[in-house]
Formats: sequence, C-alpha cells, structure tokens
Amino acid sequence: MNHKSRNMKLGAGLLSVMLAGWLVAGCSQTAAPEPSIIQRAQGETPAPPPPTGFLGNDYSLLTPPTEGSDQKAMLRYVDPNVNWASYNQILIAPVTFWAADDSKVSAADQQALCNYAYSEFVKVLGKNFTLASQPGPGVMKISVALTDATSATPGLRSISVIVPQARALSAIKMVATGTYAFVGSAQGAFKANDSVTGQLLAAAVDKRVGGTSIKNADVFQWGDADNAIDYWANLTDQRMVAFGVQNNGASAAAN
Repeated sequence: MNHKSRNMKLGAGLLSVMLAGWLVAGCSQTAAPEPSIIQRAQGETPAPPPPTGFLGNDYSLLTPPTEGSDQKAMLRYVDPNVNWASYNQILIAPVTFWAADDSKVSAADQQALCNYAYSEFVKVLGKNFTLASQPGPGVMKISVALTDATSATPGLRSISVIVPQARALSAIKMVATGTYAFVGSAQGAFKANDSVTGQLLAAAVDKRVGGTSIKNADVFQWGDADNAIDYWANLTDQRMVAFGVQNNGASAAAN
C-alpha cells in the first residue's frame, strides 16, 4: 500500500470514529490532561538521533539524563571547567541540515527550516545577549544543525486532536510508536564552542514530536517542526542565562 493510500485509509477510519463520537455525544466523558504542544518522543527508552558528521567525535561525549537532573535533551555534554562568565557575546552560525540518504525532506523544505531556525535563534538569544558578527575574544559560537524532520498532516491532524475517540486512538499510537497520529517532528543537534580556540563548551542532540493540544490542532505542514525549533531556541537562551554567560540585561530577569 503506498503512502497516499495509507493516509486515505487512516483518514476514513478517523472519520468513522468522528461520526461515532457524534452519535454518543450524550454520554459524558472526563477530559484527560492535554499533552504539551511539543514534547520529547515517547517510549520506554526513546532512541536519540543517530550520530552525524555535525558533531563528529564529540558525539561520544554526550550522555543521557541522570535521575533528578535538569537535562531536557536526549543526550548532552557540558564542559565542567568552562568559565561561562568570560563570554560576553554570542556568534550564531548559519543553521545547516545534515540529511540522511533516505531523508524525505526536500531540499527546498530543508532550506526553509534552516532559515526559520537561524532567525528564531537570533531573535530569542538577541533579547538577552549581545550578538557578534565575527569570532573574537569573549565570543561564544553557537552552531545548530537539523538532522531530520517530518511533516504533520493538516485536516487529519485536526480530527485526531479534536474528536475524543480519535484522540484516544492517537494516544494508543503514541504508546505503540512514540508519536501521535498525523503529527510532525524534528530532530537536531547543538554545540557551543569558543570562537577563537574551537574548544567545545557544550553539545546536545534531541528529538521532539507534536503533541495533541487543542490549541495546536490546526498546525500547518511544518508547524510541529517549527515548534520544536522554538523550544530549542528558548531552552538554549535559558541555559546560557543559567550558566552565567554575560547578558545585556534586556530580559535576563524574566528567565
């Protein structure tokens, strides 16, 4: 069965569920808490994104979260000896897409996602930190790579989020596969280096999938991927503030 036929079959099934939901609308149901708009891929031991050339040998330094840690990424490394306060500017490198040979993301979509990611990191980090235009003393270089993304399926996504019975089926799919029905996802990698010496200060890899919040029911094709990028940009900003990187005082107190 090809991809289009499979989507049509799934869509017909969800439409049937929606009709059944209308027929039993008189039965009251207890609303379950809404999963977050964007969240980590689920499963007993969710597999982090595989190594790419972006991190090279540094990938081996990354470790999963330990119990009780504040680590949000699937894998992370932070140099314990870094004097974060010695950095007073951040240089954000252009975002790149390290596609696997079997990636289904077109070259045009890869570029659009990278452009969005770069502009989002510049916008978010620019609120708290002075952004540099070139390497130099006291300048930290932040590099981000997208390693894969999947698109949401508009229309069918809305049905699976809004209709209670369809939401239940989608939740079952999450348990079985680690992702909800018709949602999108993004996976990426991050590294922070001294812009002069190249010393690795921190690195991480992560994957996020769309949730089933009602307010995100009408997400467009790449909306879940964009939400993941937004999440990573804000998390990076919060981490830099927490580490003690010198900020410009614009909004640091809010974080």
